[in-house]
Amino acid sequence: MDTATIKIVAALISDETGRVLLVRKRGTRTFMQPGGKRDSGEDDIAALSREIAEELGCGIVPASIRPLGEFNAVAANEPGFFVQASLYRIDVTGEITPNQEIDEAIWIDPAAPPDVDLAPLTRDHVLPLAVATTSAANVD
Repeated sequence: MDTATIKIVAALISDETGRVLLVRKRGTRTFMQPGGKRDSGEDDIAALSREIAEELGCGIVPASIRPLGEFNAVAANEPGFFVQASLYRIDVTGEITPNQEIDEAIWIDPAAPPDVDLAPLTRDHVLPLAVATTSAANVD
């Protein structure tokens, strides 16, 4: 990918009712998945663990980590850029408390999102995937 692509790791976190956790970064209006850029030398899981700890003040349950794929979308907060996201379904341990650059965290029904600004990655890829995997889980 070219320099106009930001490579990130992102988390799909659901609660027991199937709601999905979204965050809004300070100074923005757009809700998105928790996660972010890898630091030099970090693999996906190390980066995601660090980002979740920094942004939400909690940890990842290692046995819960499930890769969901790589997805591309227009970047929500960086005009002219795209994101290439490695998406993981995870469970977290500890209390979720927005920290550092996160101003707000909300739980939404992925099948009926509220009227808020959603990042293209979240709107076009993550929420449909959350609906599909929740529906599949309910069939079992």
